[in-house]
Amino acid sequence: MQALQTGNYTAATRHFDAKMRQAVPADQLGQLWSERLAMMFGPHDAKAAGQSPRIESGVVVTPLRFARRWLQMQVRCDAKMDIASLRIVPDKDRPEVAAAHVVHAASGPWGHSEVTQVPSPFGPLPALLTLPKGKGPFPAVVMLAGSGPQDADESIGPNKPFRDLAQGLAAHGVASLRYQKRTYAYPTKSANLSSMSIDDEVTNDAVAALRDLRADPHVDANRVFVLGHSLGAMMAPRIGRQVPQVAGLVMLAAPARSLLAVVDEQIDDLGAATGMSPAQIVAQKQAVEAERKTLDTAQAGHPPAGKFMGIPQSYWMSLHDYDQVRTARALRMPMLFLQGGADFQVSPQHDFARWEAVFAHDPRVTLKAYPGLSHLFMPAGKTRSVKDYLVPAHVDTHVIDDIAAWIKRQPARKQ
Repeated sequence: MQALQTGNYTAATRHFDAKMRQAVPADQLGQLWSERLAMMFGPHDAKAAGQSPRIESGVVVTPLRFARRWLQMQVRCDAKMDIASLRIVPDKDRPEVAAAHVVHAASGPWGHSEVTQVPSPFGPLPALLTLPKGKGPFPAVVMLAGSGPQDADESIGPNKPFRDLAQGLAAHGVASLRYQKRTYAYPTKSANLSSMSIDDEVTNDAVAALRDLRADPHVDANRVFVLGHSLGAMMAPRIGRQVPQVAGLVMLAAPARSLLAVVDEQIDDLGAATGMSPAQIVAQKQAVEAERKTLDTAQAGHPPAGKFMGIPQSYWMSLHDYDQVRTARALRMPMLFLQGGADFQVSPQHDFARWEAVFAHDPRVTLKAYPGLSHLFMPAGKTRSVKDYLVPAHVDTHVIDDIAAWIKRQPARKQ
């Protein structure tokens, strides 16, 4: 633990057995501790009380207090007292950190944000309604974050793209509603599910948010849009199909391929950059291909048993059965597709190019790419890795200006 806290990851792996050293070399351990965990949960507070290790059924369990979540490090040793397995999971003894449920009101030249909530089966999702200055009613967007547990700002390291978008749009007279995903607000309940679908993670809560936003007196119910980023953009057509009153879709970095295809490409692009050996890259790609074949042969409505990448197979099956391109083509509402030209997660060549090919001559659809911008629509770094996201930045103002101008051009949705 001391080696992790001081950044001496080579020293930390000296306690691993041979299989662990091969599976998790020092650079990967460092990436997990200093980048991935920090991006998802904020910095680790080494001085916080209540982090003493204990032994449970032969496993050394150490609570870890991160800024936004209590986690557990679970270590199992072999007969030689070398570490044979290491897991970092949500702390079930302290399932929710109070700070994780807190969203903060704010105000500025752009307007103000009010604390509110979006209903969900797990409980209320903390949310922020951001309103421009003036009386309204205003056009508005519901913001849908990318994959994984996400707070209302879609925080990634020090960056908060949804906060930037909300305040920037408010300055242009566009209101917004953003909220914590249920996987963020209720991680233990989410992790303990034996079955879940993409609708459980994204769609159902988005539909509830749209219903509440359209009912707000500050908002023009006929000019409410969906703004999705990454996975949220991928699901936007599905939500538009379920809520035909939506005035239009704004899709930032929208995958046009299956999520497994995107994951497979990311293994190619990021594997070496993140310290994976050629053998590890091959093994991960083989696992993705095996999962694809498993889903291809599964009977509709009957997902395979178990999990893939720690997520129930029912989730992967629900995504496997969804075609966002076909769904978008069937819609009769305006759509705006935006893409960062330097995005290494959603490909300009394979994803955005497909959207361009499908909608090139459709007057309802606007497509625009921004050279030099990352997956977060911020200036891209040089590493082509998640390290870029640890550099403080803001969403490019041209992106915000273009979204606001496009929304204002759209007519009210006829009910």
